[in-house]
Amino acid sequence: MISLDWTLGLQFVNFLILLIILNKLLYRPLMKIVSERREAIDGSHERARSLNADIEEKMLRYQQQLNEAKVAANDERSKLKKTAVEVEAGVLAEAQNKANARLQAIKERVAGEAAEASKTLKSEAEALAGQIATKILGRELA
Repeated sequence: MISLDWTLGLQFVNFLILLIILNKLLYRPLMKIVSERREAIDGSHERARSLNADIEEKMLRYQQQLNEAKVAANDERSKLKKTAVEVEAGVLAEAQNKANARLQAIKERVAGEAAEASKTLKSEAEALAGQIATKILGRELA
């Protein structure tokens, strides 16, 4: 059975002294370390959130710049395409004009040669007809 004597008071005092010593030597430093770690973790989380927000902002700016660059590239491409089409049309028109001029010159030359050949053939045909008539008639035509 439990007896209530002076040892109980001594054990209570011993418990209080041990509690004070442990509080000073163990619990306070341990609580301080836990508090510092909690503050460090909270600070790290805050820095991570800040970095995350900064990264998202930079990604948004990057996407905007990328979209602007794509729009500028498409505009430049369409301008270059338009210029190329205009240059192509000019080159084709010039080539068509040159081809038409050459064709006209060739037609004129062929027409001239045909007229000359026609004259030559007429004169030769007349001479040949005269020779044929002379041979058939057996006499010279006047």
